[in-house]
Amino acid sequence: MLGTIRAFWNDQRGVAMILVAIMLPVLIGFALLAIDMSRANGLHNDLQKGVDALALATAAELDGRSDSIIRANLAKTTLLTNKTKFSTAGDHTLALADVTVTYLTGIPADDSIRLSAAGVDANGVNWASTDPKAVTFSLVTVNPSGLADGAGAFEAIFPASVVSGSNTFDIQPQAVAGFVQSICETVPIFMCNPFETTDPLTSKTIQQAFASGDTYSREFRILKVDSNPGPGNFGLLENGLTSIQEGMAKGTAGTCYSRTSLTTKTGVTLGQVNTGLNVRFDLYQGNLKNNTDLGYRPASNVRKGASKNSNCNKFDVATDGSALPLPDGTGYDSAKGMTLPIAANSFWTAYWAANHKNAAYPNLPAKTDPLKRNVPASRYDVYNYEIAAGIVGDKSKGPSNEVGTPSCYKGDLTKADPSRRLINMAIIDCKANQAKLNGHTAVRPDGYASVFINNPIQKVNPNDEDNPDGTGAEKAISLEIVDVDGGFANNTLVDKAFRNEAQLYR
Repeated sequence: MLGTIRAFWNDQRGVAMILVAIMLPVLIGFALLAIDMSRANGLHNDLQKGVDALALATAAELDGRSDSIIRANLAKTTLLTNKTKFSTAGDHTLALADVTVTYLTGIPADDSIRLSAAGVDANGVNWASTDPKAVTFSLVTVNPSGLADGAGAFEAIFPASVVSGSNTFDIQPQAVAGFVQSICETVPIFMCNPFETTDPLTSKTIQQAFASGDTYSREFRILKVDSNPGPGNFGLLENGLTSIQEGMAKGTAGTCYSRTSLTTKTGVTLGQVNTGLNVRFDLYQGNLKNNTDLGYRPASNVRKGASKNSNCNKFDVATDGSALPLPDGTGYDSAKGMTLPIAANSFWTAYWAANHKNAAYPNLPAKTDPLKRNVPASRYDVYNYEIAAGIVGDKSKGPSNEVGTPSCYKGDLTKADPSRRLINMAIIDCKANQAKLNGHTAVRPDGYASVFINNPIQKVNPNDEDNPDGTGAEKAISLEIVDVDGGFANNTLVDKAFRNEAQLYR
C-alpha cells in the first residue's frame, strides 16, 4: 500500500493539465485586461482628438471683440453636430452635455498643474472669465459619466466589479487652446503712445483713446526716439529686411510680429525711412528714381501742395498759396506730439478753394469717426472724398497748377491704390518701457494702429533735399490715426492685416 502511494506521488503524468487549469483564469484575465487597455486607450485618443478640435475651434474666435464668446459658443454647437460615436455604453454620440467649455484669461505656467473643468487650478487660482474682451484661452473637459449619457464612460470586459463593485469607469481627457494673433503687413517702426502719462488714472491705451474719439482728426507728429523717448517719438523694430527703405515703401517688415511681443532695434536710418514713405506721394528720391516695382506704386491721390519747382525727385512746397497740402493742425502740444482735433468746417476753406477751382467747401461728413458724431471731416475723410468724387485731377491755382493724380511712377499706374497712404504701425508705451527702447529688448506693444500719412516728409534744411538719404535733420512725420486693433475698433485693421490662429497648449 505504501509503495502504491509512493508511486502515485512520483507519477507526473497529467500535471500540465493541472497547471493549465490553475493558470487559465489568470491568462484569460490578463488577455481581457490587455483588450480593455487597448480599448480604453483608443477611446481616450478619440475623445482627445474631439476635445482638441473643439478647443481649437472655440479659441479661434477669442479675438478680443465684444462678441467673441458668442461666436465661440456658436462654433461649439456647430462642431458638436456630428455623428461620431464614443464610449461603450450604447455607442454614445458626443453631445454638448458631455463636455464643459470654459473660457480663460490665462493658464498656469507649469503644465503639470491641471485645471478643473471650471478653470480653477490646484493652487486655487481661478482663470475663468465671462468678459469677451479678456478671454484668450478655451478649456474643454469631458464630463464624468454621471453628468450625461457617458461619452467617456468605459465599460470593461474584465470583471472589475469583483474588486470595485462596477465594471464602468470614466475617461476624462482635457484640452486647452489659445488665441494667437500676429501682424505681417506693418512697417518696422513703432510710435510712442501719445496718450500715455505717468499717472495710471489719466493714462489711456491707444484703443481707449480711439474708442472715446480722442484720436479722430488730430494731427500726430513723430520724430526719431531720443535719449528721453515719449509721446511724439518713433523708433525701429527688429525686422527681416535688407533695406529699411524697401520696408517703408512696401509697408511690410519682412516678417510677422507677435501681438504680444516686439523687439526694438537701434540705428534708425531716417533718410531711408522717409524716402520709403514718400513713394506714396509719387516722389522717387535717391536711388528710387525711375522705379517700376509694383510695391513702390503711389497712392491714387498724391496732392501735397507742391510748387511749380517740384519734380519727381524733389519736393518743394508752394509758399504762394497757389497749391495747399492737407492742413496742419492747431494747438500743437510737443509733450504729447499731437494737435487739437479739427474744430470747424472753416478749417478746410482755404484748402478747398486753392485746389478745387475756388469752390466752396461742401462740409463733408465725418465718415470715419468711431463715435459717428456731427463733427468736421478728418484729413483722411477729405482724401477719400476727393477720390470718390472724381476731383483728384482738379488743378490748383497758378503758378503751381498741381493735380492730385500721380505721373512720376514708371510702372503700371492703374495699380495706384487709395489705401497706399495708410500704413500699420505698432504703438508702444514709451514712458513705461523707456529702458527697453535702446534696442534688442522684447517689449509688449500697447497695440497697433492704421495711420494715414498726411504729407511727404521733408528735411529741416531745404538744401538737404538734394540728398534725401543723407543725415540731414528730418521734419516730423505727420499722421492721422484711422483705426486701431482690439475690441473698441472699427476692425478695418484687424480684418485686413492680422493673422489669427489658434494653437493647443495642453
